[in-house]
Amino acid sequence: MGKIRVLEVIRQGEIGGGESHVMDLVTGFNKDVVIPIVLAFTHGNMIEVLSEQGIQCHVIETQSAFDYKVQHQIIELIRQENIDVVHAHGSRAASNVLWPAKRLGKPLVYTVHGWSFHQDQPFLVQKLRALSEKFICKCSKEVICVSESNMISGKRAFGLHKCRVIENGVNLCRFNCQDVYENIRLEFGFSDNDIIVALIARITLQKDPLSFVEAIAKAHEKNPRIKGLIIGEGDMKGEIDDYILRHQMDGYIHTFPFRTDIPRVLNAIDIYCLPSLWEGLSIALLEAMAMKKPVIVTPTDGCKELIANGENGLVVNFRSPEDIAMACLQYASTSTLMKQCTEKAFQMVNQRFNAQRVSDEVCMIYKTILKL
Repeated sequence: MGKIRVLEVIRQGEIGGGESHVMDLVTGFNKDVVIPIVLAFTHGNMIEVLSEQGIQCHVIETQSAFDYKVQHQIIELIRQENIDVVHAHGSRAASNVLWPAKRLGKPLVYTVHGWSFHQDQPFLVQKLRALSEKFICKCSKEVICVSESNMISGKRAFGLHKCRVIENGVNLCRFNCQDVYENIRLEFGFSDNDIIVALIARITLQKDPLSFVEAIAKAHEKNPRIKGLIIGEGDMKGEIDDYILRHQMDGYIHTFPFRTDIPRVLNAIDIYCLPSLWEGLSIALLEAMAMKKPVIVTPTDGCKELIANGENGLVVNFRSPEDIAMACLQYASTSTLMKQCTEKAFQMVNQRFNAQRVSDEVCMIYKTILKL
């Protein structure tokens, strides 16, 4: 066999955490060994960026999991591209390529970017999601968890046993805090005197943007220098924009569509906040840490593995605008805490989380599966 042709499958074409992982993964492959072909189930910025870089991309439109209507198209794509391995990122992507991979006898690799079940769901929904994850894992040749906590959660929920941990990485050349960046604070409507707290993520229930907005309002009331920046797209974007206008917060909370110049954005902000209800191992968080930004997180699987409260960041309770506001005020009033947290977080990312390592380890999995 010559080069390994891999179909890298992701739910959406917009850039989010899992999508950033796929972008770094495929650009990090040695193209003399692995030829990645990307399949997404919606259009978006990721498709445009990868296509410009010469990565072949396809879009088959669907918003559903286990969508039988797209199975024939996926089968035809696998045949057309002469795929050797199918690599699904996330449960929705995996659910739609399970049958095509099995039908054509292609090994399936499944990377878990946070389980589809989580503590915020009703009991029955959690159980059904756990069963679907168990089924996907059972059908996969290899299962990759992006954090140790994710693996433990899988074992606890449905007895996951066939799994390995490959922690997410970040492109440390691109997210380099030593680079010189243009000051774009004015572009977002902020002055150099403002303390910008940012949520840069998909604007969905998972990221709990409503708690973020309410927290900024509480913190701003006590310290008017504290202001909020939201960058991203998602099914809650309109709701959040309406909420900000309705409560007259638009003077100090500004929202923008997703941007591709995230290193410049991170350089411009003062505090990064990720109030997620569930996460695997957030790449956006790693990027903020690499850019030496103090972070505020909730104790999701991946975040609690990275952040020790008061040492390299601040950990707050789920769905707690009061806790987030208090953390913002704590950073704003304690420069020594901010400096300590950013330095320790930066050292952790520098030592453990290089995206090239992820590409190399995943490449070895493909070789092992194909017995090369």
